[in-house]
Amino acid sequence: MNYLVAVLADRIRAEAAYSALEEKGLPNQQISIVGAGYQSADEFGLIDPNSQAGKRSGQLAYWLIPFGFAAGYLFNLLTGIEIIGWLGPLGNHLLGGLLGAVSAILGALFVGGAVGWTVGSGDALVYRNRINSGKYLIVVKGDESIVQAATPILRQFEPENLQGYTESTK
Repeated sequence: MNYLVAVLADRIRAEAAYSALEEKGLPNQQISIVGAGYQSADEFGLIDPNSQAGKRSGQLAYWLIPFGFAAGYLFNLLTGIEIIGWLGPLGNHLLGGLLGAVSAILGALFVGGAVGWTVGSGDALVYRNRINSGKYLIVVKGDESIVQAATPILRQFEPENLQGYTESTK
């Protein structure tokens, strides 16, 4: 499936572009307007960067917490640092492991969340920001011939951005 996404400055241009695409014979079900008064980003299916950040954090935490515990335990074992005197050697090693696991959780939240929020959502964050600033998206989806037919029509309306995407089949 191919997609063509045009960012238009206002509702009037978006509606005019939609009408022009209809007049050229493109099927209505393959053209969408995303913005205020039409489909929202969530309704259209743009990836939510917050959910991507949560997924990345969870995936990273799954692997980092055991390694953090082991690293904290081994660090305390090798250095012999007495964190709390009355815990004894084994208790201090376990406490070192717990502190290492807590550090791993924080690392997963900050690093995994930042990567998921900025990179994991692809261009969806950029498009969401544009929608939130009052702009509109015209999205044409279909085979390559439909996308190629829609491109010159949308260029007439001087979009801020015109980008094509090909959905990979995995």
